[in-house]
Amino acid sequence: MKVKVLASGSKGNSTLIRTDKINLLIDCGVTYQYLASELEKINVTPKDLDAILITHTHSDHIKGLSSLVKKTGLKVFILEEMLDEIKLKIPYENINYYTNPLYIDDLKIELIRISHDVEGVGFIIENNDRNLVYITDTGYINRKYLPKMKNKNVYIIESNHDEEMLMEGPYPYILKQRVISDHGHLSNTTTAGYLREIIGDRTSTIVLAHISENNNTEELAYNTTKEMLEENNLEKKVIIAKQYESLDEIEV
Repeated sequence: MKVKVLASGSKGNSTLIRTDKINLLIDCGVTYQYLASELEKINVTPKDLDAILITHTHSDHIKGLSSLVKKTGLKVFILEEMLDEIKLKIPYENINYYTNPLYIDDLKIELIRISHDVEGVGFIIENNDRNLVYITDTGYINRKYLPKMKNKNVYIIESNHDEEMLMEGPYPYILKQRVISDHGHLSNTTTAGYLREIIGDRTSTIVLAHISENNNTEELAYNTTKEMLEENNLEKKVIIAKQYESLDEIEV
């Protein structure tokens, strides 16, 4: 199993998971043209995609969905609570509801409910005893999920904001309160705390995702996690997901 983060941030999100049997997209908050150009780098086209998983219905995760489905006829998996918004964008016959777990070809996908201001999910994705965690856009992670998330090979996890930058920054007070709330986003320090609890000896790579352009820097996010790893004598590769360029594929 390989994973390629195509775009990550408040202006658009999309990630490709691929195995010998399937090309699976998570979210399409980017244009069809951008998606096609980034997939082309690994000799994949949008028509090679087999299905797409939707995490939630904010525009930075679904604004390219209508165009993608129109051009490819792709199967779209959603929570039932997302239907009212999704059915306005794509034909009903393309819509499928999540089961938990969800099996698609050689992938097993377990859902992690996020805590955001709309209903949504993250994922634990497994293929041939290799596994990754994908979770963004959540104010916190319910502790009941932590045992299931432990000691996975790769973590793609939100490290959205630095709390001091956020509170001293230009956002209106009500927006600051939304971001730091239980229905907002994970801060650098909160993410590092979760990672300290869940990473293990099988873990090779941590991808810090959905980094705010206004309330964070790549350096702050990276250093917060690296300091936690060093304090706990842990050696893991830490990568920063980008808004405007895709990452190299990661072998899970």
